[in-house]
Amino acid sequence: MPALLEVRDLAVHYDSGHGPALAVDELSLDVADGEVVGLLGESGCGKTTLLLAILGLLPGSAHVLSGSIRFRGRELLRLSDTELRGLRGAEISIIFQEPVLALNPVRRVGAQVAEVVRAHRRWSPRRCREEALSMLVEVGFSEPVRIHDSYPHELSGGQRQRVVIAQAIACRPALVLADEPTASLDSTTQAELRALLGTLRSRFGLAVLLVSHDLGALGALAGRVLVMYAGRLVEAGTPARVFGDPLHPYSRGLLRALPRLLEPGGSREPPGLEPITGSSPDLARLPPGCAFEPRCPDRLPACTERPPQDTRPAAGRQVRCFKYGG
Repeated sequence: MPALLEVRDLAVHYDSGHGPALAVDELSLDVADGEVVGLLGESGCGKTTLLLAILGLLPGSAHVLSGSIRFRGRELLRLSDTELRGLRGAEISIIFQEPVLALNPVRRVGAQVAEVVRAHRRWSPRRCREEALSMLVEVGFSEPVRIHDSYPHELSGGQRQRVVIAQAIACRPALVLADEPTASLDSTTQAELRALLGTLRSRFGLAVLLVSHDLGALGALAGRVLVMYAGRLVEAGTPARVFGDPLHPYSRGLLRALPRLLEPGGSREPPGLEPITGSSPDLARLPPGCAFEPRCPDRLPACTERPPQDTRPAAGRQVRCFKYGG
């Protein structure tokens, strides 16, 4: 499939007290029309920075050093602020992690959904309101008028997140960037929103770049999973392969650190967690070799000398590790 979004060799750093902190480093990825791509990695590895760079919403302390971000063939890094405002919400939208922060607390939520429509459509206020009500129905509200007229504090966390999703799809964008959209919710609501995202993706033909620590969401929705560490992609493949047979030591460490259920008829003691030893690296003082080397149980002499390169040890597999010839 032709790529809808193409990111090539992107590098982004933040100003810090210890010098430039390289949050995204030589990162490349594609998202095709209608495809769901999952992005997995621990906090601070650069996932949100990538999404903000795509939208041109990086804070003033962040700088794009090099690389390219193309959407439908247009170079986003060269667009003016006016051109980017025309793109956001209409063609590329975002679902933020914390809806209580994403929504204005002193405006009714329906008006905030209608505002997205009004920004990109030359419609009357009445028609924008009708479209907002329609979007609230699309995200699962059975009483859209009541929700429309409510303030954010009058809604539950799951309801607020549905409103934020309604904002994201209001103008039928081609690409949705979802930044851990279920992270702050209980397990039942997470499952409901996973199902909703899957339904909306099929109904509207959305492409989704899904950032999540929720392996259930990634396994259910994503066709490909990208694993990120210290600003770089270290592994890529289908969820079945990445979760079932991880190649990179970091990917294996993430999976081993997850809580596991008791085996039927086995010990009554819950299996212990296996944390990844050490700490995430200081992005302002990255080692000259592999950034994961200080924490890696499989380190080789070459790991301290230079960063490994991407290799493809099998069809549909991609990994950045010297164990596979990188």
